[in-house]
Amino acid sequence: MNAAVRLPEASATHITVRGLNKEFGGAPLYEDFSLDLPRGRIISVFGPNGCGKSTLINMISGLVPMDRGEVRFDGKTLRDSKLGYVFQNYRDALFPWKRAIDNIRYPLELAGRRPAEIETRVAALVASFEIGFDLHRYPYELSGGQQQLVSIMRALAPEPEVLFLDEPFSALDYEMTLFMREKLQEIFAATGLTMVLVSHDLEEAVYLSDEILLLTRRPTRLAERVAFAAPRPRTAATLATDEFVRVKAHCLEVFQNEVRRKAAP
Repeated sequence: MNAAVRLPEASATHITVRGLNKEFGGAPLYEDFSLDLPRGRIISVFGPNGCGKSTLINMISGLVPMDRGEVRFDGKTLRDSKLGYVFQNYRDALFPWKRAIDNIRYPLELAGRRPAEIETRVAALVASFEIGFDLHRYPYELSGGQQQLVSIMRALAPEPEVLFLDEPFSALDYEMTLFMREKLQEIFAATGLTMVLVSHDLEEAVYLSDEILLLTRRPTRLAERVAFAAPRPRTAATLATDEFVRVKAHCLEVFQNEVRRKAAP
């Protein structure tokens, strides 16, 4: 087993969200929402259906405009930051007219990297992921798990400061989901990259994360931040530990309290 990953101090804030507001159809989703996210952690976002989990990371990452508010990455604006994003629907996320290898190259080409630099970076990713399938095939010729793996490699290609993942394993079968969870841990161990993950699976959210953000019904607030400090790499044995059982049970209680709470009109 690999040595446990040493994490940076929790006080090191990486992402700062201040005064975020968002409405849909005249109804508030987020009102004056503020949040600090630490550097070098895997952070999961979990909450009731319709509370805006994906919308939150989409606003932070700049994919969806906020009505008001400010987001900073190490004090920098979105324009001056380098972010990666892994979408839930890998079939729509990949360019079907580009081979898998060209999908991975794309963000590097967009950034104006030199061809030699691009090939060096892609080769390093392929070696790191121990790819056993032909990347010169088109996405529609690959399995769902292979397509999502290509999506993750593409997101990592430009060496982002933060990686956002929106329910990245929800469309995969269980065997591939387990493989991808372990691969995500390997990426984290190798890079210490700040990751923000939306999950609809509480077990997955706790298992992968150093911290779980539990959201309320809309208008959405932060119900609680729950830490899970189990050593890495985490394995099937982690699921049976007293601390995992305790943290999962507590998160479930907070979640159920929010589900039972009457939604605001």
